[in-house]
Amino acid sequence: MTKLSRRTALFHLPTIPFALAASARNASAALDYPNRPVRMIVGLAAGGPTDLVARVVAQWLSEHMSNQFVVENRTGAGGTLATELLINAPPDGYTLLFAGPTVTISSLLYKKLADVLDEVTAVGVVMRVPNIMVITPSLPVTTVREFIDYAKANPGKLSMASSGVGASPHLSGEYFKSLAKIDMVHVPYRGSGAAYPDLISGKVDVLFDNLGGPALQMVRSKQLRALAVTSARRWALLPDLPTVAETVPGYDVDVWYGMFAPRNTPPEIVEQLNTALARVVADPQVAARFAQDGGLPSPMPVESLAKFLVDDQARWRKMVDAAGLTAE
Repeated sequence: MTKLSRRTALFHLPTIPFALAASARNASAALDYPNRPVRMIVGLAAGGPTDLVARVVAQWLSEHMSNQFVVENRTGAGGTLATELLINAPPDGYTLLFAGPTVTISSLLYKKLADVLDEVTAVGVVMRVPNIMVITPSLPVTTVREFIDYAKANPGKLSMASSGVGASPHLSGEYFKSLAKIDMVHVPYRGSGAAYPDLISGKVDVLFDNLGGPALQMVRSKQLRALAVTSARRWALLPDLPTVAETVPGYDVDVWYGMFAPRNTPPEIVEQLNTALARVVADPQVAARFAQDGGLPSPMPVESLAKFLVDDQARWRKMVDAAGLTAE
């Protein structure tokens, strides 16, 4: 007999004799969902890219579903504290996690979360966005090629800020260092927002951060200089800004934002939330809001999510290896 993994089992209907009764109970719960406020945990600081997207989604859900969706920031350990809270929450749809690739990255960095993709239920993806490479204006370079040449002429003298060890900005930068064969000193901060004053003043030199965060505003106000986006292709919001890959072949990084529920959450509730997320990004006002920050709406059906996460995990594994990080 073939043994199904827990991840595979999440996307199959039960076949035990009590399946019909369980299905009836789940359907009843879904019909009444949500009948009280829903807690939506964000594992990163308020005001950051993940938090900002989460609040747009929570506001829409609160206005269009039958109860409030309340964002709760629970920071710590690079977002893993929030993931652990979700894993230990009742599987009733009233505790959700809104996150980016920290979920897949954490499975590579923390032994206690190695099986996280089996311990959560993917609900849906809202949007994708690249990171952007921004530098302090005092640095005498204007292109990625000039940056690499400057770094090679000044080995170990450039400093790379990040929102924390193992976060997507950190891994984006480490992957860049590896492919470009340069040396930079990593300076982790408690969230990317804390790094910006030092980046503007020149205390640190470069940051790879989500395009949807403060970076874009500071580039537009000339407080920072943008060198490139990290996606494989140029981004529609900034068509004149080159990609890192145009100088460093093979470089391709973008991030996504999505929702998770505890394992064993009733499939009917998961489907209801998945449908609601698709409606969120189809709303012209929300789509316009995301587009302002370079976000590309990327809804997908429940049955596609398991493979998406496995593929995403493999993608980040390359970057974790490039950073020389090992699971703790």
